[in-house]
Amino acid sequence: MQYVSPNLRLLFSPLKPTLSFPLFLSKPIPKPFSFSFSTFLASSSPSKRQRSVPRRDSLNIARRSSSTFKERKGGGREMAMEETAGQSRDSSSTSSFGFNKRRAEGKDKSDRPRKNPQLKERKLNPTNTIAYVQILGTGMDTQDTSPSVLLFFDKQRFIFNAGEGLQRFCTEHKIKLSKIDHIFLSRVCSETAGGLPGLLLTLAGMGEEGYSVKIWGPSDLNFLVGAMKSFIPHATMVHTQSFGRTPISDAAENVTAPNKAADPIVLVNDEVVKISAILLQPHCSQQSQLKPGEMSVLYICELPELMGKFDPKKAVALGLKPGPKFSELQHGKSVKSDRLDIMVHPSDVMDPPVPGPIVFLIDCPTESHIQELLSMECLDGYYTEVSGSLSESTKMVNCVIHLGPSSVVSSPDYQKWMKKFGSAQHIMAGHEKKNLEVPILKSSARVASRLNYLCPQFFPAPGFLSLQHLNYSASDDPNSSEGSTLKICESIPAENLLKFTLRPYAQLGLDRSHIPIPIGHSQVIDELHSEIPEIAGAAETVSEFWQGLKDSKELLTTSKYNRVLLEEPWLTENTLPSCLENVRRDDLEIVLLGTGSSQPSKYRNVSSVYINLFSKGSLLLDCGEGTLGQLKRRYGIDGADDAIRNLKCVWISHIHADHHTGLARVLALRRDLLKAVPHEPLLVIGPRQLKRYLDAYQRLEDLDMQFLDCRSTTEDSWDTFARDNESDNNGSSPESPMHSNAKNGTLFARGSRMQSYLRQPGSPVDHSAAYPFLRRLNNILGEAGLEALISFPVVHCPQAFGIVLKAAERVNSVGKVIPGWKIVYSGDTRPCQELVDACRGATVLIHEATFEDGLVDEAIARNHSTTKEAIEVGNSAGAYRIILTHFSQRYPKIPVFDETHMHKTCIAFDMMSINIADLPVLPRVLPHLKLLFRNELAVDESDDIIEALVL
Repeated sequence: MQYVSPNLRLLFSPLKPTLSFPLFLSKPIPKPFSFSFSTFLASSSPSKRQRSVPRRDSLNIARRSSSTFKERKGGGREMAMEETAGQSRDSSSTSSFGFNKRRAEGKDKSDRPRKNPQLKERKLNPTNTIAYVQILGTGMDTQDTSPSVLLFFDKQRFIFNAGEGLQRFCTEHKIKLSKIDHIFLSRVCSETAGGLPGLLLTLAGMGEEGYSVKIWGPSDLNFLVGAMKSFIPHATMVHTQSFGRTPISDAAENVTAPNKAADPIVLVNDEVVKISAILLQPHCSQQSQLKPGEMSVLYICELPELMGKFDPKKAVALGLKPGPKFSELQHGKSVKSDRLDIMVHPSDVMDPPVPGPIVFLIDCPTESHIQELLSMECLDGYYTEVSGSLSESTKMVNCVIHLGPSSVVSSPDYQKWMKKFGSAQHIMAGHEKKNLEVPILKSSARVASRLNYLCPQFFPAPGFLSLQHLNYSASDDPNSSEGSTLKICESIPAENLLKFTLRPYAQLGLDRSHIPIPIGHSQVIDELHSEIPEIAGAAETVSEFWQGLKDSKELLTTSKYNRVLLEEPWLTENTLPSCLENVRRDDLEIVLLGTGSSQPSKYRNVSSVYINLFSKGSLLLDCGEGTLGQLKRRYGIDGADDAIRNLKCVWISHIHADHHTGLARVLALRRDLLKAVPHEPLLVIGPRQLKRYLDAYQRLEDLDMQFLDCRSTTEDSWDTFARDNESDNNGSSPESPMHSNAKNGTLFARGSRMQSYLRQPGSPVDHSAAYPFLRRLNNILGEAGLEALISFPVVHCPQAFGIVLKAAERVNSVGKVIPGWKIVYSGDTRPCQELVDACRGATVLIHEATFEDGLVDEAIARNHSTTKEAIEVGNSAGAYRIILTHFSQRYPKIPVFDETHMHKTCIAFDMMSINIADLPVLPRVLPHLKLLFRNELAVDESDDIIEALVL
């Protein structure tokens, strides 16, 4: 646990909620849905429901009467929210919520030592004993991102492409990212560079000064760097170098240009390797203006030749005595003979030099790039042709790695170009069907299989398990026959961790020894039965929960199924919230795509929640790196594509990278999927800093989206929008309340008792500009069967928000009006009154629980919540079910929690899919999940990440 000094605690200002009932309850509220509120923020029974009003007219939500936070009985005096940071938190009062004021204001950067990440200086080894290229299979099983390629030397590492999931992949396979010196991009787009932001932030945060790498790419790289500056410190990205022709008319910084468009550009040239780049652009763009994203790169990696073996017999025959002159000859120097009046040259006593291996990495994204490739004269010196004779100037290419799509590399013209390299080994690293059935992240896939065995209702089979129809056979692999690693074939499909050895020269060729052996689902379950013999009975018990629900349509009261929960008798209550009456399974499904915090780890991806409304579409709440890959693991390739097509909107809680860096990839795929279909841009709702990033990124590639500030979707903003609609005011009038800073959607706006903490002056919301998007959002919600989407401010960082989703009422077969369900997602936050108010009567509260209860000081320092705090927020507001997520990496598989608090709560896991019809059973599964992980040590997984990065 990180020690928090008394001086640092002076920064923490207590938030003390005043509620109409104690915030921390020893017993659950008997009837949490009996509130009399007439708005969507509090579910009410049909008998107390006021007359029906139009969806948006119901948004004039009454003000709640809690403007101060009060301690519980015995806690002492009341404390106003303006209490200064110098006052200490009263640790004796459990209802006192401290928070880091400076972090919440965004002023904590000056509290930490300023880092200046530096490039690592390495002592190179020109006589490398080991050198190889290796396929890093990011995206191979999900086809959501480009694979990376590692070029390995004893003292140097180079990576080509850094798509989403690279950091998580390297943690899984213990590849030391801190030893990477250079990253080269074959194109600059979300497919090849989606993992860069998270990787740069992780490296920069390590050690006293942080680590950095040099990033290379075509001139488009400047657009990406400009976009990332909106949330990544500039010092982290100073080591970037672009090259080539500049797209459009924007001036590019740090651009290295060749004399001619197709001339090789030397990027690295030391005693270990020479790496050159040849720009490849569409043939039609030669005389026209080049657009961003059209340029790709062919990288040439040339190792120096090795001197031949020294022959001492020849040296003696030429009159030399054994001694220092032998060494000088081996180092390339001529010497005078000891016995003869002649000069002895190295060529007289050395065998012929061994040519250095050459590797090509080529990304040819479209057929229009092929014509340019065929016409490049600078490549003539590398073409050998099978039937041609080699000249002295011809360089033999040993390996060509093809990164382009199969539709391009299989074309006749491209095949014609491949044949120019004679006997070179061709590795096809585009997306191959064979790789879909083999999970790249084996650790998380193993856990997913175990969870699926225990509770398939909440943990459906991963998408890759349904790919048997592909019927891929070994006969499709041209290199499947066993034999020497030196066997040369025309081409082979890439596999995860496939190597091509460059040195030692005697082992030159393919090395399959590191390719992971697939583990079948049945093998995982057999291991589970061996480790935990009781698991079979637990799985049977869990399945009976659903049979009980089916028979009774309500929670079972007294039966053998409650034997593990006899100490929690409130679980036997038959009362269900009225919104679950006659609920359909195709109404709502909540899919937890990412449940970890800070950075992707072995078992948990970063934040994302998929709200599946089935035929009515879907929404994404947060979109951390790898979200698209998680969707494809959950639903399969085609199912995930359908999910992306049917997205209604994406909502982002705040600007921290673990909540939004997967957004560009999702938007780019949706753009491509709907390219030939009439459609509207996707609506993205987020904090204003996100708009700066997306606007800058769209100079690189069109994301086909529209942006709406979270502050325009707060309760106040919707109320004003509704009033202005009634009065035909478009919000442009100076008298319109939409122009008031008092209702700008920040947590500490004017009139709030918390105003002095987080209010950001000088940034009013232009609500009039937002009105067209609000109208469109209103229509989207109606199509999705939703009554409201409300953003509310929370305590984490500037412009951090939570969200409320409220479904519209429905009428059953006998005409009874049934209220809609209500989901609340906290984002990242400390417990605060705004969150409690928003959660009142929620059907489901999805709350972050980054830290265990014993780490409350660390939770305060970072403005996160503990497990107990999250549960108490839900209990105080009468939430029916609480789902805890966003766990620290110190909890590798299951977090630490106190079961006595979990009577309405469940722990989230990646890919957990919760159907609204199954909510009554949700907490009952938790003890069995704990059984599943009983043999797991509660080690800090950040150690694995640091090991993968540094050691």
